[in-house]
Amino acid sequence: MSVLVTGANGFVGRAICMRAAATGLAVQAATRAAADLPSVGPSVAVGAVDESTCWQAALAGCSAVVHLAARAHIMRDVAADPLLEFRHVNVDGTLNLARQAAAARVRRFVFISSVKVNGEATQPGQPFGADDAPAPQDAYGVSKMEAEQGLRELAARTGMEVVIIRPPLVYGPGVKANFATMVRWLQRGVPLPLGAVNNQRSLVSLDNLVDLIITCLTHPAAANQTFMVSDGQDVSTTELLRSMGQALAANNQGHPARLLPVPAALLKAVAALLGKGDVVQRLCGSLQVDIVKTRELLGWAPLVTLDEGLRRVLLETYDETSF
Repeated sequence: MSVLVTGANGFVGRAICMRAAATGLAVQAATRAAADLPSVGPSVAVGAVDESTCWQAALAGCSAVVHLAARAHIMRDVAADPLLEFRHVNVDGTLNLARQAAAARVRRFVFISSVKVNGEATQPGQPFGADDAPAPQDAYGVSKMEAEQGLRELAARTGMEVVIIRPPLVYGPGVKANFATMVRWLQRGVPLPLGAVNNQRSLVSLDNLVDLIITCLTHPAAANQTFMVSDGQDVSTTELLRSMGQALAANNQGHPARLLPVPAALLKAVAALLGKGDVVQRLCGSLQVDIVKTRELLGWAPLVTLDEGLRRVLLETYDETSF
């Protein structure tokens, strides 16, 4: 099988290319610019991803596509019309690729969507499921939902199989953003007012996400299905920070977490006054996903536990010079 991987130079894309090649799949990597091309298999620079991108060269000989290229979620989006900007890439760009893939007789199209299609938060013990009604709360989530809808319609018209995967926060070697910020806090021994957060959050290690994507390329039962993915073990922010601190301290890369038991309600009130309510919501709110369908329909289970995933990323990636 020959697989086109879009966004092949990204955090997940590089891991997919390496894992796919290691399992014997022929990989065709696509990125925006030639300088970004990974070294695994043939590569094609396609330029900007939008409704006019030509994918002919990238799709040549491919029987499957893993579509990762997207306009990523942006915390402080300064675009005049964020939804319009997200639609150009995440909806128009995705459907343009999918139409060309169907015309090129690609058998299966694996689309990496987002848990944000389901919403921003859950009540503890009430996780999002793959077949729940979508309820996106921001422009990024809306664009991913619209891309999903368009792909399902295209699959019904053309017979090309579509698989949709909605990951929550992904972590692994090379991860940046909020996860890297938490590591930096722990490495520097910064006291954090997060010792009394009783939320529940699902995460997925890069290893587990990549394994599910590879599974979905060939598993017969994956065709035209939507799947949630996680490590299968939900944690509170307090538990996560403690586990991260222990892993860093065990390898002399940081300190055990110094967590102050400040009530979450107080944190939220102060954050609201400072205009940081969205940040504290991610730290104190719950967001869980249900992977029962993924397990049962595909016979899939996470390759690594949360603790092992954290150990790998913390011990293999971070030192103070990496920030």
